[in-house]
Amino acid sequence: MKAIGLYRYLPITDPESLVDVEIDTPQPTGHDLLVKIEAIAVNPVDYKVRAPKDKVEDTPRVLGWDAAGTVSAVGPDVTLFKVGDPVFYAGSITRPGANSEFHLVDERIVGHKPQSLDFAQAAALPLTAITAWEALFDRLGVSPEGRDEGRTVLIIGGAGGVGSIGIQLAKQVAKLTVIATASRPESAKWATSLGADHIVDHFKDIPAQLKALGHDTVDYVLMFNDTDRHFPAAAAAIRPQGGIATIVENAKPLPVELLKAKSGAFHWEFMFTRSMFGTPDMIEQHKLLTEVARLVDAGKLRTTLGENLGTTNAQNLRRAHQMLEEGRAIGKLVLSGF
Repeated sequence: MKAIGLYRYLPITDPESLVDVEIDTPQPTGHDLLVKIEAIAVNPVDYKVRAPKDKVEDTPRVLGWDAAGTVSAVGPDVTLFKVGDPVFYAGSITRPGANSEFHLVDERIVGHKPQSLDFAQAAALPLTAITAWEALFDRLGVSPEGRDEGRTVLIIGGAGGVGSIGIQLAKQVAKLTVIATASRPESAKWATSLGADHIVDHFKDIPAQLKALGHDTVDYVLMFNDTDRHFPAAAAAIRPQGGIATIVENAKPLPVELLKAKSGAFHWEFMFTRSMFGTPDMIEQHKLLTEVARLVDAGKLRTTLGENLGTTNAQNLRRAHQMLEEGRAIGKLVLSGF
Protein backbone atom coordinates (compact mmCIF):
# COMPACT_ATOMS: atom_id res chain seq x y z
CA MET A 1 0.00 0.00 0.00
CA LYS A 2 1.00 3.63 -0.44
CA ALA A 3 2.28 5.57 2.56
CA ILE A 4 4.37 8.60 3.46
CA GLY A 5 7.26 7.86 5.79
CA LEU A 6 10.75 8.81 6.84
CA TYR A 7 14.09 7.07 7.19
CA ARG A 8 16.03 10.04 8.56
CA TYR A 9 14.97 12.91 10.80
CA LEU A 10 15.66 15.98 8.67
CA PRO A 11 14.60 19.63 8.32
CA ILE A 12 11.31 19.86 6.46
CA THR A 13 13.01 21.79 3.65
CA ASP A 14 14.91 18.61 2.78
CA PRO A 15 12.93 16.55 0.20
CA GLU A 16 14.04 13.39 2.03
CA SER A 17 12.36 14.50 5.28
CA LEU A 18 9.11 12.81 4.18
CA VAL A 19 9.02 10.43 1.22
CA ASP A 20 6.46 8.37 -0.68
CA VAL A 21 6.90 4.66 0.09
CA GLU A 22 5.22 1.28 -0.46
CA ILE A 23 4.68 -0.90 2.63
CA ASP A 24 2.70 -4.03 3.44
CA THR A 25 -0.97 -3.71 4.36
CA PRO A 26 -1.36 -4.71 8.04
CA GLN A 27 -3.94 -7.19 9.31
CA PRO A 28 -6.23 -6.58 12.30
CA THR A 29 -6.05 -8.63 15.51
CA GLY A 30 -7.76 -8.26 18.87
CA HIS A 31 -9.69 -4.98 19.10
CA ASP A 32 -8.13 -3.59 15.93
CA LEU A 33 -9.97 -2.01 13.03
CA LEU A 34 -8.31 -1.91 9.61
CA VAL A 35 -9.37 1.46 8.22
CA LYS A 36 -9.18 2.55 4.58
CA ILE A 37 -7.93 6.11 5.01
CA GLU A 38 -9.87 8.78 3.12
CA ALA A 39 -8.40 11.91 4.73
CA ILE A 40 -5.75 12.89 7.27
CA ALA A 41 -5.00 16.05 9.24
CA VAL A 42 -1.64 17.32 10.46
CA ASN A 43 -0.77 18.45 13.99
CA PRO A 44 2.28 19.87 15.81
CA VAL A 45 2.97 16.39 17.20
CA ASP A 46 3.82 15.32 13.64
CA TYR A 47 6.64 17.81 13.17
CA LYS A 48 7.84 17.38 16.75
CA VAL A 49 8.28 13.63 16.20
CA ARG A 50 9.89 14.33 12.82
CA ALA A 51 12.29 16.98 14.22
CA PRO A 52 15.97 16.55 13.21
CA LYS A 53 17.93 14.09 15.30
CA ASP A 54 20.77 11.60 14.85
CA LYS A 55 18.71 8.51 14.18
CA VAL A 56 18.09 6.34 11.11
CA GLU A 57 15.14 4.00 10.63
CA ASP A 58 15.66 0.61 8.97
CA THR A 59 12.07 0.61 7.72
CA PRO A 60 10.04 3.73 6.93
CA ARG A 61 8.43 5.33 9.97
CA VAL A 62 4.90 6.46 9.23
CA LEU A 63 3.51 9.43 11.16
CA GLY A 64 0.03 10.91 11.32
CA TRP A 65 -2.46 11.05 14.18
CA ASP A 66 -5.72 12.35 12.74
CA ALA A 67 -7.73 10.34 10.26
CA ALA A 68 -11.12 9.61 8.79
CA GLY A 69 -11.99 6.61 6.67
CA THR A 70 -14.01 3.42 6.30
CA VAL A 71 -13.63 0.17 8.24
CA SER A 72 -12.44 -2.50 5.79
CA ALA A 73 -11.75 -5.37 8.25
CA VAL A 74 -12.03 -6.03 11.99
CA GLY A 75 -10.19 -8.07 14.59
CA PRO A 76 -11.89 -11.00 16.39
CA ASP A 77 -12.60 -9.00 19.57
CA VAL A 78 -14.24 -5.99 17.90
CA THR A 79 -17.78 -5.21 19.09
CA LEU A 80 -18.28 -1.49 18.45
CA PHE A 81 -17.90 -1.35 14.64
CA LYS A 82 -18.49 -3.39 11.51
CA VAL A 83 -17.03 -3.42 8.01
CA GLY A 84 -18.27 -0.42 6.03
CA ASP A 85 -18.63 1.95 9.01
CA PRO A 86 -17.29 5.49 8.41
CA VAL A 87 -15.03 6.45 11.34
CA PHE A 88 -12.76 9.20 12.65
CA TYR A 89 -10.01 9.02 15.25
CA ALA A 90 -6.54 10.14 16.36
CA GLY A 91 -4.91 6.78 17.08
CA SER A 92 -1.92 5.97 19.28
CA ILE A 93 1.53 7.54 19.18
CA THR A 94 3.05 4.16 20.09
CA ARG A 95 1.86 2.58 16.82
CA PRO A 96 2.43 3.40 13.13
CA GLY A 97 0.55 6.51 12.09
CA ALA A 98 -2.27 7.04 9.61
CA ASN A 99 -0.35 8.59 6.71
CA SER A 100 -1.04 5.44 4.68
CA GLU A 101 -3.77 3.91 2.54
CA PHE A 102 -4.79 1.50 5.31
CA HIS A 103 -4.26 1.81 9.06
CA LEU A 104 -4.75 -0.26 12.21
CA VAL A 105 -6.37 1.36 15.25
CA ASP A 106 -7.92 0.07 18.47
CA GLU A 107 -11.72 0.40 18.32
CA ARG A 108 -11.82 1.80 21.86
CA ILE A 109 -10.32 5.12 20.71
CA VAL A 110 -12.41 5.45 17.52
CA GLY A 111 -15.69 7.23 16.88
CA HIS A 112 -18.35 6.96 14.19
CA LYS A 113 -17.78 9.81 11.73
CA PRO A 114 -20.28 12.70 11.98
CA GLN A 115 -22.89 12.08 9.28
CA SER A 116 -23.06 15.75 8.35
CA LEU A 117 -19.32 16.02 7.53
CA ASP A 118 -17.31 14.65 4.64
CA PHE A 119 -14.10 12.76 5.36
CA ALA A 120 -11.83 15.80 5.06
CA GLN A 121 -13.98 17.85 7.41
CA ALA A 122 -14.13 14.97 9.89
CA ALA A 123 -10.37 14.31 9.80
CA ALA A 124 -9.77 17.82 11.14
CA LEU A 125 -11.42 17.05 14.46
CA PRO A 126 -10.31 13.97 16.44
CA LEU A 127 -6.93 14.79 18.02
CA THR A 128 -7.84 18.36 18.83
CA ALA A 129 -11.34 17.53 20.04
CA ILE A 130 -10.02 14.84 22.38
CA THR A 131 -7.30 17.18 23.64
CA ALA A 132 -9.59 20.15 24.26
CA TRP A 133 -12.36 17.99 25.78
CA GLU A 134 -10.01 16.23 28.19
CA ALA A 135 -8.28 19.48 29.16
CA LEU A 136 -11.52 21.33 29.84
CA PHE A 137 -13.77 18.64 31.26
CA ASP A 138 -11.45 15.93 32.64
CA ARG A 139 -8.47 17.96 33.86
CA LEU A 140 -10.10 21.27 34.89
CA GLY A 141 -13.36 19.64 35.96
CA VAL A 142 -15.64 22.01 34.05
CA SER A 143 -19.18 20.67 33.72
CA PRO A 144 -20.05 19.42 30.20
CA GLU A 145 -23.70 19.90 31.19
CA GLY A 146 -23.33 23.67 31.49
CA ARG A 147 -23.43 23.89 35.29
CA ASP A 148 -20.52 26.36 35.21
CA GLU A 149 -22.35 28.70 32.87
CA GLY A 150 -21.06 32.28 33.05
CA ARG A 151 -17.62 31.45 34.37
CA THR A 152 -14.64 32.69 32.37
CA VAL A 153 -11.94 30.84 30.46
CA LEU A 154 -8.85 32.29 28.83
CA ILE A 155 -7.78 30.22 25.80
CA ILE A 156 -4.19 30.96 24.80
CA GLY A 157 -3.78 30.06 21.14
CA GLY A 158 -7.39 30.47 20.04
CA ALA A 159 -6.90 30.14 16.28
CA GLY A 160 -4.82 26.95 16.33
CA GLY A 161 -6.23 23.48 15.89
CA VAL A 162 -6.91 22.77 19.57
CA GLY A 163 -8.00 26.35 20.25
CA SER A 164 -10.47 26.22 17.38
CA ILE A 165 -12.42 23.34 18.89
CA GLY A 166 -11.67 24.45 22.46
CA ILE A 167 -13.48 27.74 21.87
CA GLN A 168 -16.53 25.85 20.63
CA LEU A 169 -16.59 23.35 23.50
CA ALA A 170 -16.16 26.10 26.08
CA LYS A 171 -18.88 28.27 24.54
CA GLN A 172 -21.44 25.81 23.17
CA VAL A 173 -21.12 22.93 25.64
CA ALA A 174 -19.80 24.44 28.89
CA LYS A 175 -21.56 27.82 28.39
CA LEU A 176 -18.48 29.76 29.54
CA THR A 177 -17.48 33.31 28.71
CA VAL A 178 -14.58 32.76 26.32
CA ILE A 179 -11.59 35.06 26.02
CA ALA A 180 -9.26 33.82 23.28
CA THR A 181 -5.85 35.06 22.22
CA ALA A 182 -4.99 35.88 18.61
CA SER A 183 -2.31 38.18 17.21
CA ARG A 184 -3.38 38.71 13.60
CA PRO A 185 -6.63 40.18 12.19
CA GLU A 186 -7.39 36.97 10.30
CA SER A 187 -6.82 34.73 13.32
CA ALA A 188 -8.88 37.07 15.52
CA LYS A 189 -11.71 36.92 12.99
CA TRP A 190 -11.51 33.12 12.92
CA ALA A 191 -11.62 32.84 16.74
CA THR A 192 -14.57 35.23 16.93
CA SER A 193 -16.47 33.27 14.27
CA LEU A 194 -16.08 30.14 16.43
CA GLY A 195 -17.70 31.81 19.43
CA ALA A 196 -15.02 33.75 21.34
CA ASP A 197 -16.60 36.61 23.29
CA HIS A 198 -13.38 38.63 23.50
CA ILE A 199 -9.97 38.63 21.82
CA VAL A 200 -6.64 39.59 23.39
CA ASP A 201 -3.18 39.62 21.83
CA HIS A 202 -0.81 37.02 23.27
CA PHE A 203 2.20 39.09 22.23
CA LYS A 204 1.07 41.91 24.53
CA ASP A 205 0.39 42.17 28.28
CA ILE A 206 -2.40 39.61 28.75
CA PRO A 207 -3.36 40.48 32.38
CA ALA A 208 -3.58 44.18 31.46
CA GLN A 209 -5.80 43.39 28.47
CA LEU A 210 -8.05 41.24 30.64
CA LYS A 211 -8.44 44.06 33.16
CA ALA A 212 -9.33 46.44 30.35
CA LEU A 213 -12.15 44.03 29.47
CA GLY A 214 -13.35 44.09 33.08
CA HIS A 215 -11.84 40.76 34.14
CA ASP A 216 -9.28 41.08 36.93
CA THR A 217 -9.02 37.29 36.92
CA VAL A 218 -10.46 34.31 35.03
CA ASP A 219 -11.76 31.01 36.38
CA TYR A 220 -9.81 28.79 33.99
CA VAL A 221 -6.86 29.02 31.62
CA LEU A 222 -6.26 26.67 28.70
CA MET A 223 -2.71 27.05 27.36
CA PHE A 224 -2.60 25.74 23.82
CA ASN A 225 0.55 27.65 22.89
CA ASP A 226 4.06 28.18 24.34
CA THR A 227 3.84 27.20 28.01
CA ASP A 228 7.23 28.76 28.82
CA ARG A 229 6.21 32.17 27.55
CA HIS A 230 2.67 32.29 28.86
CA PHE A 231 2.82 30.56 32.26
CA PRO A 232 3.59 33.76 34.24
CA ALA A 233 0.68 35.59 32.57
CA ALA A 234 -1.62 32.64 33.22
CA ALA A 235 -0.58 32.52 36.87
CA ALA A 236 -1.25 36.26 37.19
CA ALA A 237 -4.65 35.97 35.50
CA ILE A 238 -6.05 32.91 37.26
CA ARG A 239 -8.46 33.49 40.14
CA PRO A 240 -7.73 32.12 43.61
CA GLN A 241 -8.43 28.36 43.54
CA GLY A 242 -8.73 28.44 39.76
CA GLY A 243 -7.14 25.98 37.36
CA ILE A 244 -4.67 26.07 34.49
CA ALA A 245 -4.24 23.27 31.94
CA THR A 246 -1.53 23.12 29.30
CA ILE A 247 -0.84 20.81 26.37
CA VAL A 248 2.59 22.17 25.39
CA GLU A 249 5.73 20.78 27.01
CA ASN A 250 8.02 23.32 28.67
CA ALA A 251 11.66 23.77 27.69
CA LYS A 252 12.78 25.12 31.06
CA PRO A 253 11.55 24.89 34.67
CA LEU A 254 8.20 26.58 35.23
CA PRO A 255 7.73 29.03 38.14
CA VAL A 256 4.89 27.01 39.65
CA GLU A 257 5.46 28.82 42.96
CA LEU A 258 3.46 31.67 41.40
CA LEU A 259 0.35 29.55 42.03
CA LYS A 260 0.95 28.87 45.73
CA ALA A 261 -0.72 31.94 47.24
CA LYS A 262 -3.78 31.34 45.09
CA SER A 263 -3.87 27.57 45.72
CA GLY A 264 -4.02 27.37 41.96
CA ALA A 265 -4.18 24.01 40.20
CA PHE A 266 -1.91 23.13 37.29
CA HIS A 267 -2.72 20.23 34.96
CA TRP A 268 -1.07 18.51 32.03
CA GLU A 269 -3.16 17.16 29.17
CA PHE A 270 -1.74 14.61 26.73
CA MET A 271 -4.40 12.92 24.62
CA PHE A 272 -2.21 9.87 23.97
CA THR A 273 -2.01 8.94 27.67
CA ARG A 274 -4.88 6.47 27.55
CA SER A 275 -3.68 4.61 24.46
CA MET A 276 0.01 4.80 25.42
CA PHE A 277 -0.53 3.15 28.80
CA GLY A 278 -3.55 1.04 27.89
CA THR A 279 -5.52 2.57 30.75
CA PRO A 280 -8.70 0.77 31.87
CA ASP A 281 -10.76 3.75 30.69
CA MET A 282 -9.47 3.79 27.08
CA ILE A 283 -13.02 3.49 25.85
CA GLU A 284 -13.74 6.98 27.17
CA GLN A 285 -12.20 8.33 23.97
CA HIS A 286 -14.68 6.31 21.91
CA LYS A 287 -17.48 7.81 24.01
CA LEU A 288 -15.98 11.28 23.72
CA LEU A 289 -15.76 11.13 19.91
CA THR A 290 -19.29 9.73 19.77
CA GLU A 291 -20.51 12.77 21.69
CA VAL A 292 -18.49 15.15 19.50
CA ALA A 293 -20.08 13.59 16.40
CA ARG A 294 -23.53 14.01 17.95
CA LEU A 295 -22.85 17.67 18.71
CA VAL A 296 -21.57 18.25 15.17
CA ASP A 297 -24.64 16.63 13.62
CA ALA A 298 -26.85 18.69 15.95
CA GLY A 299 -25.22 21.88 14.65
CA LYS A 300 -23.59 22.81 17.95
CA LEU A 301 -20.00 22.20 16.81
CA ARG A 302 -18.45 22.72 13.39
CA THR A 303 -15.39 21.38 11.65
CA THR A 304 -12.14 23.24 12.27
CA LEU A 305 -10.77 22.53 8.79
CA GLY A 306 -8.80 25.59 7.75
CA GLU A 307 -7.29 24.47 4.44
CA ASN A 308 -7.32 21.30 2.34
CA LEU A 309 -3.88 20.94 0.76
CA GLY A 310 -4.94 18.30 -1.74
CA THR A 311 -3.87 14.72 -2.37
CA THR A 312 -2.10 12.76 0.35
CA ASN A 313 1.51 12.56 -0.82
CA ALA A 314 4.95 13.45 0.51
CA GLN A 315 5.17 16.82 -1.25
CA ASN A 316 1.86 18.08 0.14
CA LEU A 317 2.59 16.63 3.57
CA ARG A 318 5.95 18.43 3.69
CA ARG A 319 4.12 21.65 2.87
CA ALA A 320 1.70 21.06 5.75
CA HIS A 321 4.54 20.41 8.19
CA GLN A 322 6.30 23.58 7.08
CA MET A 323 3.17 25.71 7.47
CA LEU A 324 2.68 24.42 11.01
CA GLU A 325 6.32 24.93 11.95
CA GLU A 326 6.18 28.51 10.69
CA GLY A 327 2.96 29.23 12.57
CA ARG A 328 1.07 30.11 9.39
CA ALA A 329 -1.92 27.79 9.80
CA ILE A 330 -5.38 28.87 10.94
CA GLY A 331 -7.53 25.93 11.95
CA LYS A 332 -6.51 22.47 10.72
CA LEU A 333 -4.57 21.44 7.61
CA VAL A 334 -6.02 18.42 5.84
CA LEU A 335 -5.03 16.14 2.94
CA SER A 336 -7.44 13.75 1.26
CA GLY A 337 -7.17 10.76 -1.07
CA PHE A 338 -4.08 8.96 -2.36
